[in-house]
Amino acid sequence: MRPGVIFGGPSPEHDISVLTGLQAVRALGDAVAVFWSKTGELFEVDAQLEGSDFAAGTPAKARSLRLVAGEGLLGRRDKPVDVTALVNCCHGGPGEDGSLQGALDLAGVRYTGPTVAGAALGMDKLAFGDAVVGGGMPSLPRTALTDTAAIGFDGPYIVKPRFGGSSIGVETVADVDTARARLGVNVHLRAGAVIEPYRGDAVDLNIAVRTHPRVELSAIERPERTQSDGAILDYRDKYVGGEGMASAPRQVPADIPTPLAERVRDYARNIAALATVRGVARVDFLLDGDELFVNEINTIPGSLAKYLWVEPPVAFTQLLNDMLDEAVRRPTTHYTTEGADGTALRSAGTIASKLG
Repeated sequence: MRPGVIFGGPSPEHDISVLTGLQAVRALGDAVAVFWSKTGELFEVDAQLEGSDFAAGTPAKARSLRLVAGEGLLGRRDKPVDVTALVNCCHGGPGEDGSLQGALDLAGVRYTGPTVAGAALGMDKLAFGDAVVGGGMPSLPRTALTDTAAIGFDGPYIVKPRFGGSSIGVETVADVDTARARLGVNVHLRAGAVIEPYRGDAVDLNIAVRTHPRVELSAIERPERTQSDGAILDYRDKYVGGEGMASAPRQVPADIPTPLAERVRDYARNIAALATVRGVARVDFLLDGDELFVNEINTIPGSLAKYLWVEPPVAFTQLLNDMLDEAVRRPTTHYTTEGADGTALRSAGTIASKLG
């Protein structure tokens, strides 16, 4: 069987996912390329396509696929598409929040990256922030933004989609009234929003972690904000440059003091265990003076964070093959019917009696 790569999806990060997926397909050399369209359909596509071939939607000659519970990935005339495992390159939306993971679990298809639970935690900025604080690590105060909820800290503020894997939809505002007004305007906030203090002088520090064949940390990067106001590391800074996150301007390895680097690494190891990281994830920090804060985790990072593996060096093909090996050796599903022996059913009486 061959490995597969799934990319795209009904997500604001659809385009970046396509770029990451095509990179992975090319690096593996002989992989099934599975495109997930913006409308939620699955297709097998030519592995030699370019990003521009997807700009108008599903490419020509794409072959329809289906995921079927208990039967796996099916192609034309319900013929199984046998893959050892899928490299999940679906950033944001249902590809990174646990939805795709759950569908693959039910279909019996093995995959790389987070489990349903790990994906859901990583995508929920409010829950992840609470988990970080509960784990004894520093994070800026963060709370749900609603029309009425009190905000227990002073502005200015940064408002983020509660469920989102990138900086899309993130805004900086001066006051709470302005933040609340954005709830009805910013489409990315409709599923929920969080608000936290905006630290204008803070800088970003990121590190990747991989979990197979052992837990290993990448070099630390300091991304550069290229926008004129430098307000946040935004979507354009990260992705608009030809190769997704891999082409964004950065300092890597970051020129930071050794004690600070050790703190970043210690927190990243803790977060890998806390968030049940699987595959490759990127942990993002904010540094404001001497204060270091855990910001968020990206469980399916752009370009799968291949650009960070310079110390120690890990080739992209090796990174992918290790992820696939983990997917086969450590499957995500552990369903069991132990305990469901019929005792409760035999002693339950009639359903009519329970409705009376």
